Amino acid sequence: MKITRTLIAVLVLGLVCGTMTAQDQPTPPQQPAQPAPPPPTPKTPRITKRQINQQARIRQGVKSGELTKGETRRLEKEQAKIQHDKKVAKADGKVTPQERRKIRREQNKASRDIKKLKHNELEQK
Repeated sequence: MKITRTLIAVLVLGLVCGTMTAQDQPTPPQQPAQPAPPPPTPKTPRITKRQINQQARIRQGVKSGELTKGETRRLEKEQAKIQHDKKVAKADGKVTPQERRKIRREQNKASRDIKKLKHNELEQK
């Protein structure tokens, strides 16, 4: 009986001491929190395809001589504005229907401008 009490006392003492030493040990340093990945960029395939087509029309007009340097500069500036507006629309992670309408209107105007400038009468010197 005396041996049993001693064994129990040793076990209890061992558990108490083991728990205390486990609490005294410093915890390993925590890794800094990883920043959340950015939200996926919204897709605008129709807008992008029209931009590519309009750029090709401008290049073709330059190559064929239908567009002057000034006309080309004006059309390229218009395309840059559309690209900027597209970037701004995507900045918050969602392109709203209103933003899409605005870009579509700008692209429609740019398309008309390309056609008008490519088919105008060049001044003869």
